[in-house]
Amino acid sequence: MVETKCSQGNRRLSLVQTHGPATEEVAKCETRQGGCEKLWSLNGTLIDLGNDYRRHMSGGNLIISNLERDQDTGIYQCTAYNTWGTILSRRASLQFAYLDTFKTQMVRSAVNVREGQGVVLLCGPPAHSGELTFAWIFNEYPYFVQQDSRRFISQETGSLYIAKVEPSDVGNYTCVVNNTVTREKMLSSPTPLVLRSDGVMGEYEPKIEVHFPDSVPAAKDSVVKLECFALGNPVPEISWRRTSGVPFPSKVKMKNSNAVLEIPTFQQEDAGTYECVAENRRGKNAARGRLSFHAKPHWLQTIDDTALSIEQNLFWECKATGKPKPSYSWLRNGQPLSAEPHLPLSPKVHCSPFKSPLQQHSHSGMQAQAAPPAISLWKKGSEILQRSERITLLPNGTLQITNVTKQDAGSYTCIAKNQFGSASTTGKLIITAKPRGKYVCLIDTDVDSLSTSAILVVKGPPGPPDKVSVEEITDSTAQLSWSAGRDNGSPITGYSIQARTPFTVGWQAVDTVPVVINGNMLTATVVDLNAWVEYEFRVVARNAVGLGEPSPPSAKTRTEDAIPDTAPTDVGGGGGTKSELVITWEPVPEELQNGEGFGYIIAFRQTGTVMWTRAVQSTPGISRYTFRNDTLPAFSPFDVKVAAYNNRGEGPFSTIATVYSAEEVPSVAPKRVVARSVSAVQIEVVWEALRAIPERVLGYEVVYWEDDTKPDTIGKVRLMGNYTSTNLTGLRADTAYYLSVAAFNTAGPGPQTAPINSTTKKSPPDRPPLNIQWTMVGSTLSLHWDPVVATETESKVTGYLVLLKRHRYNDMTTILTTKTSMELSLSTSDNYLIQIKAVSEGGEGAGSEPIHIHKLSMGARGSGSTRPGLWFPSLALISILLCSLW
Repeated sequence: MVETKCSQGNRRLSLVQTHGPATEEVAKCETRQGGCEKLWSLNGTLIDLGNDYRRHMSGGNLIISNLERDQDTGIYQCTAYNTWGTILSRRASLQFAYLDTFKTQMVRSAVNVREGQGVVLLCGPPAHSGELTFAWIFNEYPYFVQQDSRRFISQETGSLYIAKVEPSDVGNYTCVVNNTVTREKMLSSPTPLVLRSDGVMGEYEPKIEVHFPDSVPAAKDSVVKLECFALGNPVPEISWRRTSGVPFPSKVKMKNSNAVLEIPTFQQEDAGTYECVAENRRGKNAARGRLSFHAKPHWLQTIDDTALSIEQNLFWECKATGKPKPSYSWLRNGQPLSAEPHLPLSPKVHCSPFKSPLQQHSHSGMQAQAAPPAISLWKKGSEILQRSERITLLPNGTLQITNVTKQDAGSYTCIAKNQFGSASTTGKLIITAKPRGKYVCLIDTDVDSLSTSAILVVKGPPGPPDKVSVEEITDSTAQLSWSAGRDNGSPITGYSIQARTPFTVGWQAVDTVPVVINGNMLTATVVDLNAWVEYEFRVVARNAVGLGEPSPPSAKTRTEDAIPDTAPTDVGGGGGTKSELVITWEPVPEELQNGEGFGYIIAFRQTGTVMWTRAVQSTPGISRYTFRNDTLPAFSPFDVKVAAYNNRGEGPFSTIATVYSAEEVPSVAPKRVVARSVSAVQIEVVWEALRAIPERVLGYEVVYWEDDTKPDTIGKVRLMGNYTSTNLTGLRADTAYYLSVAAFNTAGPGPQTAPINSTTKKSPPDRPPLNIQWTMVGSTLSLHWDPVVATETESKVTGYLVLLKRHRYNDMTTILTTKTSMELSLSTSDNYLIQIKAVSEGGEGAGSEPIHIHKLSMGARGSGSTRPGLWFPSLALISILLCSLW
């Protein structure tokens, strides 16, 4: 339990808050001066203690019994009053840490991706209160996803991000959510990750999927963690910087392959704009945000009690500091003071910076806020600017200068006035020219003068190309043209073309004719496009310095339609009910459907025959067809193939697969079913396997329920294979269960056996053995404990289980005894941990506090009790220890 106190002057409110299981909360409201009445409010509403059986007040303290999360969570405040006035305590918050289960435990839909593509697996944590941590299981426990430069688990969203999927990533992924306060853990349903069979994803530039907000408030001395991760092919590299150029101090740490930047003990100097850059050889992207420094307000000057006569003036001033700047409010007898009448404000002016590329227009924005509205004007130096062909004052106060020259440089002042005052601000307009000119080094002496010169040439990567347009397009090609951008001092040596569709992640490089586009070419043909897909294209130039920025994208253009050229994959099926043939396939992705009017043609024939039966499925997203016919033989093989079609025609068929028609359910129920109660939570069920029946048996299922009058309240255990027994677990103690057994195959379960019943045993004692005494003589340990006596609702104690764990080998030995004492021979070279449990028909009882036996106590005489973590050596052993220390 944690007690938090809330005080204000000589008033104090304290709240005892429990994060784990709790039955009662006590909130205290105290005054150092007596004679006060006290009231309590929850979320601003007065608590009616007269009609509340769970809440009552004692000496001003609010006591809440049988806490309820929905009713008791909120903000509590105490009000104390007497004839002299009213005063409020500070507010105190009562919260409950919890973690609900996931909304559904149904199987999550498979995520289909191409090899080389990036993917995000969503966790979707359940409702909770308290800080969460996230992990992901790969296929089965205890195999957890290991984070590296390619895989990242966000502790903000809980999602798993894989920058570039590889074949080894295929499998089932389960999100594990931990509540750090309650230590509760919840597991989601598995999400299957499946590789698509329609090719490998090409290379594309980084796409940042995890980034921090544009504005992040950070408290003084807190630990700030910023996350940044990108999808991309090749796998992007993450780097961090401050836009101010100030290097990171040594305390800043990069974790998880630079995906997490951690700033411990955050201070004022750590505030600023941070940028994360994700980069691969296809390009780079950046995300940035500002960390602002926040500090709690604290008083610099407070008010004191004051006595005044009538009609005297009162001046009270209170001052506080904090980040951001604190706001103030005044209360009289617990009620806010009414505000003074609104008075006009003098103007306030904000000027934005000048923007002034040489020989281009420049403008500076001024926004004047005033009531009544202000009149605004601009000055250059001390002269008022007059409107002209180049100088314009816009209605919103913006000064615009077109065709900027060097003579426009100088100081500019924007001024706003009304009858209540004026305000102004000044900024400088600086005109810069392109870097150039010859540099000369001159040495001048009394004897002679020497000089040498050099030319400085500034070069950079090319500027972006422009005016990218699609001149001609077919079902698989697009002819592009573009205009060159600036070469920035180094001739353009070549171009590359990238494309984007609604089905790709970011921009991808595409194949062209010619394969290599040199710097003199401004046209090329893109090949190997998909039919009936909307494309955008952009062009990137390169020179000897490096790769330039990409051009703006072209207008969206759709390729022409064509006959489908891709057959459905993973054709299979089977199962269903009697007289059915079920056929399934992997749907053709939308980007490969090649046109409108898309659907599937299903062809099948009984194996060994010649004629094919054809059927049409006209819904593109459907991947299953069921043929029904009463004459269909049960569990017979069929040849099956599937093709795609659209308005242009039929595409190729898939390879032929063998699919069996539905079989009939087993016609006979198992025999000789016996149930036996094993413990308070477990019943063993045994039956005889079915033999020589015409139907196939894939396994057996056991259904069970508690109330014989309501057999629909059911649990089920299904076993694949020739099993003839199983254990029903997780049952309730001392409860009668009814159960039946049935055989099943792909058509479903057959007839059930007649119900039989079995009653679970009473619960084992919930109390551990107490008063455990032990003595150590040499290597012999003697144990003795008090017996555990079962109550009427518990199973009778039949013995005791002594668990012995060795530290060195990390192994566990269990010893069963009917006595309440035992002697053990221990090794003198290891440490031991011992625990004792009572054993009954209902199972094992609660374990005792662990006993720790240290190897240093071997060979000497010692004794002790069950206080955890302590051992009690003899005086001889203490002497040995002192000598060794000396």
